[in-house]
Amino acid sequence: MIIRSKAPLRIGLAGGGSDVSPYSDIYGGAILNATIDLYAYASLEPTNDNKIVFQSVDKGITLIFDSQEVLPVHADLPLHAGIYNRVVRDFQCNPLSFKLITHADAPPGSGLGSSSTLVTTILGAFVEWLKLPLGENDIARLAYEIERLDLGLSGGKQDQYSATFGGINFMEFLADDVVIVNPLRLKSSLISELAYSTVLYFTGASRLSDNIIDEQKRSVKENQVAKIEAMHKIKEQAYLMKEALLKEDLNEIGPILDFGWKNKRQMASGITNPLIDEIYQAALSAGSTGGKVSGAGGGGFMFFYCPQNSRHKVIEALKKFGGEVRAFNFSNKGLTSWQAK
Repeated sequence: MIIRSKAPLRIGLAGGGSDVSPYSDIYGGAILNATIDLYAYASLEPTNDNKIVFQSVDKGITLIFDSQEVLPVHADLPLHAGIYNRVVRDFQCNPLSFKLITHADAPPGSGLGSSSTLVTTILGAFVEWLKLPLGENDIARLAYEIERLDLGLSGGKQDQYSATFGGINFMEFLADDVVIVNPLRLKSSLISELAYSTVLYFTGASRLSDNIIDEQKRSVKENQVAKIEAMHKIKEQAYLMKEALLKEDLNEIGPILDFGWKNKRQMASGITNPLIDEIYQAALSAGSTGGKVSGAGGGGFMFFYCPQNSRHKVIEALKKFGGEVRAFNFSNKGLTSWQAK
């Protein structure tokens, strides 16, 4: 028997950063994101050799352990061990024996939520294998706790929920870790036009988002008024984006993205750099009406809204920077697990 699972990566259209504690705990956060047809994958094969094998195809790393209740959290693949430890602890499993192979369509640090999506995917494989009594909210919440609390990795809450639920969602993050996921009911023609008019561009450089996110946390704890005000504007952007989509006013998408980008730059140092600024301006000069760096910032993927037929000129303008335009469509399915025949 082989268990497989996959979960979609996401584009954060608006509100990114307002889902990070302590901002969301104090002020409440709001995010509008959309999953796309790029995925993180896991294949889990139960064995009877009293070994645990973790293999990351992306990193070219294989780790082998004797079966035991608590695995050391190895620096090379901390997510894999962290998930195993939590599953065994919470569900009182005996030490398990298996081989787990993972890979993703985008690298860590890409800004598409690949690390959190991988956590969700691996957890989904364990849920399928062990028949754990977990619904969508439970899986998303547990994935968040493993990554942020158990492993102490910096970040927000949106990625685990987007990967689990899938689709285009308006999410609210409130005190006491309350998360409300509101799917947007949009016409398929509108979603197709939104995808056609969005250019997704990989800068060629992944980045570690921890420093940027940690600075955002300090800004709130130290009551840095200007940066907190910028976060308020970012949260406002999510409401503006939701209204534009529900009213089918796609001409507002670019300006709303640009509004968010101007404010996001104020939230922390390292969100942008001269190259990112040059890429952004080149896209605008070629006809885009707005865009942003996906995720915390500093590198990875960027995306731009390109109305009418401007996408072709924007793509041409981006060629000189040596990155890669990645074709995509929006995906409405979240975490999926199954048994391979």
